[in-house]
Amino acid sequence: MRRSGPDAPIGTGGITRRAHIVERTMTLTDRLPATDDPDDLFDAFSAWAGEQGITLYPAQEEALLEVVTGANLILSTPTGSGKSLVAAGAHFAALARYREDPTQRTFYTAPIKALVSEKFFALCAMFGADKVGMLTGDASVNPNAPIICCTAEVLANHALRDGTEADVGQVVMDEFHFYAEPDRGWAWQVPILELPKAQFVLMSATLGDVSRFEKDLTRRTGRPTAVVSSGQRPVPLYYSYSETPLHETLEELLQTNQAPIYVVHFTQAAAIERAQALMSVNVCTKEEKAKIADMIGNFRFTAGFGKTLSRLVRHGIGVHHAGMLPKYRRLVELLAQAGLLKVICGTDTLGVGINVPIRTVLFTGLTKYDGVRTRQLKAREFHQIAGRAGRAGYDSAGYVVAQAPEHEVENAKRVSKAGGDKKKLSRVVRVKAPEGFVSWGKPSFERMVAAEPEPLTSSFQVSHAMLLNVISRPGDSFDAMRHLLEDNHEDRKSQLKLIRKAIAIYRALLAAGIVEQLDAPDEQGRIVRLTKDLQFDFALNQPLSPFALATLELLEPESPTYALDVLSVIESTLDNPRQVLSAQQNKARGEAVAQMKADGIEYEERMELLENVGYPKPLQELLEAAYDVYKRSSPWVADYEVAPKSVARDMFERAMTFAEYVSFYTLPRSEGLLLRYLADAFKALKHTVPEEMRNDEVDDLIEWLGEMVRQVDSSLLDEWEELVNPGEEAPAISPHNFDERPPPVTANARAFRVMVRNELFHRVELFALRKYNDLGELDAASGWDSEKWYYAIEDYFEVHDMLGTDSNARGPKLLIIDEKPEGQPGKWLVRQIFDDPEGDHDWGISAEVDLAASDEAGTAVVVVTDVNQL
Repeated sequence: MRRSGPDAPIGTGGITRRAHIVERTMTLTDRLPATDDPDDLFDAFSAWAGEQGITLYPAQEEALLEVVTGANLILSTPTGSGKSLVAAGAHFAALARYREDPTQRTFYTAPIKALVSEKFFALCAMFGADKVGMLTGDASVNPNAPIICCTAEVLANHALRDGTEADVGQVVMDEFHFYAEPDRGWAWQVPILELPKAQFVLMSATLGDVSRFEKDLTRRTGRPTAVVSSGQRPVPLYYSYSETPLHETLEELLQTNQAPIYVVHFTQAAAIERAQALMSVNVCTKEEKAKIADMIGNFRFTAGFGKTLSRLVRHGIGVHHAGMLPKYRRLVELLAQAGLLKVICGTDTLGVGINVPIRTVLFTGLTKYDGVRTRQLKAREFHQIAGRAGRAGYDSAGYVVAQAPEHEVENAKRVSKAGGDKKKLSRVVRVKAPEGFVSWGKPSFERMVAAEPEPLTSSFQVSHAMLLNVISRPGDSFDAMRHLLEDNHEDRKSQLKLIRKAIAIYRALLAAGIVEQLDAPDEQGRIVRLTKDLQFDFALNQPLSPFALATLELLEPESPTYALDVLSVIESTLDNPRQVLSAQQNKARGEAVAQMKADGIEYEERMELLENVGYPKPLQELLEAAYDVYKRSSPWVADYEVAPKSVARDMFERAMTFAEYVSFYTLPRSEGLLLRYLADAFKALKHTVPEEMRNDEVDDLIEWLGEMVRQVDSSLLDEWEELVNPGEEAPAISPHNFDERPPPVTANARAFRVMVRNELFHRVELFALRKYNDLGELDAASGWDSEKWYYAIEDYFEVHDMLGTDSNARGPKLLIIDEKPEGQPGKWLVRQIFDDPEGDHDWGISAEVDLAASDEAGTAVVVVTDVNQL
């Protein structure tokens, strides 16, 4: 009897997020036999699996038998067939070998940090926390452990630095189809090229023809390489093609007990629109809706998309895409695990690391826009998504349905109305496909179902960081680079291009004095060596962090904008959040057009002027000039581009909450992207800016940013901080214990004061612009409607002709906070003083801060009581 569900062990399709960190009385480490004899290892691991209620599939048994004998393994079996259990068995065997040789550590790699973290917690429970470590660039814990979970790039850099001397005895590569990713595939290839002493376990559900890898691994490692490939799923799939309207297709699937249904879309907007359109369908019973409401409990839905999602999930409909806040995706996953969501509308990114039981996958189309053109899905893409249907332990069968194009559905409807009447059929006018439509139909669907995934193609790359890593290792780096460049998986033409690029990079490093060529080999056999310690670990997190540190020295600490300028330097080293920057540009261009129209500028000139309007780039000239100078002495930064931008700074300067910022730029579908960016900014600020470069305002900014992120979705920082500072045991999370509420916002007094200041200053900015309607929307609940604000604004500007909103106006001297007003427990009394041109400082806003309401909302709740002249 296979145990399943949210608390099932690895390999059964049910790995919970953090419940497994709790130590068990008996771990797999305790089950290690006295020797590393293959038979003993297999028997011990099989016995443990049996005690967990797991019966091994034939493919799992075959794979484990190969692994314990020391052979390489290429495991290509369908989703849900227990590849994770095989990986655990591989670590088990490697741990036995590690006892005799501590250099034989085993590394688990995955493409995304979230999956690495997931596996780390799961393996801690299986082997004991002292035996498992993690390296992701953002954080490391127990880095010298015999079992290491890491991203593919971390292992690749380790292999480049140490080569054949790396302390790697085994490499388990999950989601190996990422080998073909154009930008990241090099990281999956480098360990294969550089670690000939290691045993490799390559795993994916969609590998295609792997004969090239089988021969290559055997040639490089001297080990036999076994291929365990099975098209037979533990849960069989049934395919169908639907020519009924989508809502009818869904209703039929619901009525025939084929839920949960994942409806695949190829844009986030389409997924949300579909979910909202389904609100008219009766998806759940009253009893099920009551269970959903009970499980949601005190979950905090923020304004904007949160309110939309709240309505949807209470109706039994989920939404799942990469742009959502992590806590929303997790809520959808937990409700689905509890069997309470019947339909989930999401994107084709469903795949890596997701833990949602799905019985039916419904494709709304079979084409996608790939950034260049709209094309039919590749076989690998199709099977990667379709394979999510039917989960072991949940279902006896899985279903994959492809929805016909709308014009085909309409034609089928017209033909159906004609019945079998030949005359009526001859008069049916068929609807043509819309112009530009990339065709698909039933033959396309049948071809994809039958097709094997395309063979993986190499995407090897050369960079400054690669050369520096190789040069830093002992031995002849020329021979090492020659091996990398001439014995990789590229064709000869591509190899020659890589060789020319490597030579150019080497010459640049030599000219910059970063490396020097020796007349004779040194004591470690080097004929080229680095001239200084480059602290390569920075490349695992933010490659431009050293540049940022050097640039911070150019700032003037006495400047009133110093803290925000520090933030701008850090932001320039982060990856661009493209959707946010696009929204900023659209907003700026809209405002510019309105102003140009008001100024009477003609259309042609407006269009020409608009070309120069983009998103804000504070310190652009300083940053780009500093980058050019820094690149001369540190040419490896040429692998990366400095990117001036203002997102965290923009939010702070506008004195907006997260929800207000999302609304201002219309970013409800990119909340997750925005919050991850802000979390990265916080981590980079905290890691990069040294104490001696911080003042009170910088510390305030860091505290505000961290607390704001934590209040929106604490998971982005809590887990990171737990890993950086391990100690406290994380609470288990299950569908019956879901509480994502962060600590009270008022507990972080420093950050909360900044939030209070921002709330009041936001009103000052609107006051200065005479936007009484906007102020009325903010404070109508407290009696300060637009009319009341209008008269207050008029009264002020009768006395003063302007109102300052610069950094001096925001300063702490113009904000008075009474944190313990007499006779008013649970409140702060505040007074924001206006920066008038005469410096009288006689006008201001008086308000109360409700501490309990602030803790409930996760941000400062300010109630305006007066706007007056003292």
